[in-house]
Amino acid sequence: MLAPRPRPARITGLLSATAVAAGLFSAAPALAVAGPEVPADQYKSVVKLNVGDEANSRACTATLLDANWIVTAASCFAATPGTAVPAGKPALKSIATLADGKAVEVVDLVPRTDRDLVLARLATAATGLPWTRFAPAAPAAGTDLTAVGFGRTKTEWVPDKLHTGTFTTNASDTATVSVTGKGTDVLCKGDTGGPLLNAAGQLVGVNSRSWQGGCLGTATAETRTGAISARADNLSAWSAEVRSLTAGWKTEAVVQAGTSLYQGIRLADGAWTGFTDVQSKAGNIGGVRTATVAGINGDTHVVALGTNGRVYHTIRKADGTWGTFGDVGGEAGVLSNVTQLSAVSTGTEMQLVAVSNGKVFHTVRRANGTWAPFGDVASVSSPMSGVTSIATANTGGELQVIAITGGKAFHTLRTTAGHWTVWGDVAQAAGATGPISSVAMAGSGSTAHIVLATDNGTRQYHTLRASTGVWGTFKELTAHLGGITVKSVGAGGVDHDVEVAFTTSDNRVVHTTRNNVARIFTNPVSVPTIQGIAATPLGSIALAGTL
Repeated sequence: MLAPRPRPARITGLLSATAVAAGLFSAAPALAVAGPEVPADQYKSVVKLNVGDEANSRACTATLLDANWIVTAASCFAATPGTAVPAGKPALKSIATLADGKAVEVVDLVPRTDRDLVLARLATAATGLPWTRFAPAAPAAGTDLTAVGFGRTKTEWVPDKLHTGTFTTNASDTATVSVTGKGTDVLCKGDTGGPLLNAAGQLVGVNSRSWQGGCLGTATAETRTGAISARADNLSAWSAEVRSLTAGWKTEAVVQAGTSLYQGIRLADGAWTGFTDVQSKAGNIGGVRTATVAGINGDTHVVALGTNGRVYHTIRKADGTWGTFGDVGGEAGVLSNVTQLSAVSTGTEMQLVAVSNGKVFHTVRRANGTWAPFGDVASVSSPMSGVTSIATANTGGELQVIAITGGKAFHTLRTTAGHWTVWGDVAQAAGATGPISSVAMAGSGSTAHIVLATDNGTRQYHTLRASTGVWGTFKELTAHLGGITVKSVGAGGVDHDVEVAFTTSDNRVVHTTRNNVARIFTNPVSVPTIQGIAATPLGSIALAGTL
């Protein structure tokens, strides 16, 4: 199947002692696909990998997961064949050659300890190339899969082009997938670490070891084409968790469930990390009623309303570490009967609005960590009471605010100079909707995007407000979202897009992206890692972007 590397593949035996003792595989090293050559415009996420120096070089195959990370077999990096690969900088100099011809050094390894698989970080980002996503499930027995690689073929020691082969799934367990080549397709030396893909082109496994029957240099008596791959479909959340520590745009989400609060991250490739119990990281505040989130550079600021009615703040740093919850009231003043919170960053400051006794209050967390006192927005804008929901956005440094009262939306903004406009009826500018139950906002450049849930959550709408103050007309999203019933809406500006998520009456989180270039929403998907977070129904959700 796969063709070897452009350089001699000298990978030594990668079989476990158990496998060799059992006679399951030849003691020869890793695989190579000895099938047909791949057209130049296909499988551009597949990477050539050379480990070691010219005198003692090993060749493997790898796959781009995003611009910074590749996935391959951990055994490719073993200082001594058969030994464990530690996390950190590779022991041997390792070069990844991308589909565009660029050679990039591998500078960091994060191996799995339960299978022959490792995530490897590139020294410089790979731009303009496609990425491969994890498959959603293991293949059933009898399913045909495609293996891709730069390994040795039946007739070539060092081919410089990709080859593919078709394999039939035999079985899978928690850590491996076993396959058999169809016809004469086989994995040979040099294909170790290459992708095993399903019909949708999604990553099922990472090739690890094989019989190599028919590969050049294999004993002529060997005809078996069976192989073992490290299973990859069940590593999506782990991979996202590792990759979330790399600089770059991410969607930060906090979801309240009962009295618990969970935080997760969506990466640029659409993968989600698992969700972390925030109180287990930042301290137990006795339970959470609702929460909001803001991104400042790579840090995630979480503001939570405790079940005791007090407002708390903590920070998840870009390196994944958490600070301890602090009582905001101790610095900004204690508010009574708080029901709603919304926060957004404006540069290095965080703007926070809170609904207290049905009125809107505002404070700022300054860049130096100090807080301004809470102020009644009505005193600097115009009267507003009976507020049931609140949302904020940053547009060019201006703080946009939407408040819901009596089922209707009203808007104000705080200029960069700190001046507030009077509350205005959104329906008069953007059109009427049914009674509004939840609202979210997100800024994208100088434009504010507003997403509503109305009619007890059964209908959803979107509009935007331009920097000129001109509003678009509300457009219904209900059909696009598939007739969900919404409990809470969250939105955040991430890169040049707007990420939107909903908690639903059937205890799901449904996510969609508004592509602001094409001006369309992507197909909605349920966030897979949120399911089963807790038996308690999901409540509020908030999103923000970090860089």
